Amino acid sequence: MGHGIYHLLSDRKQEGKKSFAVLIDPDKVNGQDIDTLVGLSVAAGVDYFLAGGSLVISNYLDECVQRIKKQCSIPVILFPGSPSQLSVYADALLYLSLISGRNPELLIGQHVISAPVVKQSGLEIMSTGYMVIDGGAPTTVSYISNATPIPADKNEIAMCTAMAGEMLGMKLIYMDAGSGAKRPITESMIQQVSQVISVPLIIGGGITEPEKAYRNCKAGADVIVVGNAIEKDASLIREMAAAVHSVPLTHAGS
Repeated sequence: MGHGIYHLLSDRKQEGKKSFAVLIDPDKVNGQDIDTLVGLSVAAGVDYFLAGGSLVISNYLDECVQRIKKQCSIPVILFPGSPSQLSVYADALLYLSLISGRNPELLIGQHVISAPVVKQSGLEIMSTGYMVIDGGAPTTVSYISNATPIPADKNEIAMCTAMAGEMLGMKLIYMDAGSGAKRPITESMIQQVSQVISVPLIIGGGITEPEKAYRNCKAGADVIVVGNAIEKDASLIREMAAAVHSVPLTHAGS
């Protein structure tokens, strides 16, 4: 696949364009759900699909990705709970290293084991510094990772973690409050992190209202990811996409 998706993300950041991604968890959808989500997403001008979840206990990932690809040209990016959650039918893979935690398995251990399969997949691999932020409720990712999230009010820890991730060569920084978070990540944290990194910044977890998505983008998020709220109300896709895309252009460095 070359480097198409990453270049697209980088170019949009440079142009000050904000992106909206719909997260689809294969464990929580059936074929009819996917068809509905894809239809709404195409109509709303959604930029990306993320496919995956913290567990993925079904064997539905391949079928899920293929069903999306069959119906639209929106890129599908894998968002795996572990590096072994692969589908060769996707366009790219977020190769997540949990840089906010101190669990060596999720920093590098699982990657060593999965590397040969990931390399052979032919997917575009995007190294991603994954940062879990305390969203006010225990989340699957916190439990699975056995790692303490960054406290919601410790902006300086988030800033230093993101800077370290970028300097270690991460192509993306993904800050996540977790699925079903009671509190989304604060705008002040997003703003301060975005000011100290130059790679695209992805924000997800607990974003339930278009207004919040808009404010996050204004604060410095480049990509907004929504999954849980859309599972509950798929019609939110149109409003969320419209909110994200309505953010005035702010060129990188301005």
